[in-house]
Amino acid sequence: MSSVHGKVSVVIEKDEDGYYAYCPQLEGCQSQGETLEEARANIQEAIELYLSTLSSEEKRRID
Repeated sequence: MSSVHGKVSVVIEKDEDGYYAYCPQLEGCQSQGETLEEARANIQEAIELYLSTLSSEEKRRID
């Protein structure tokens, strides 16, 4: 996934309810979906929202 300054990793795991997605570099940034495609779209939105709450300095520390 692309961020303002580069890329962040996303881990997607299948579980009994569908798919669980999270971003190890962004503490607490996680999502889920019934399908893989839904989980991908949801985690992308979660990352964008997460990054929108950070200051410029905090964004630089992610890389």
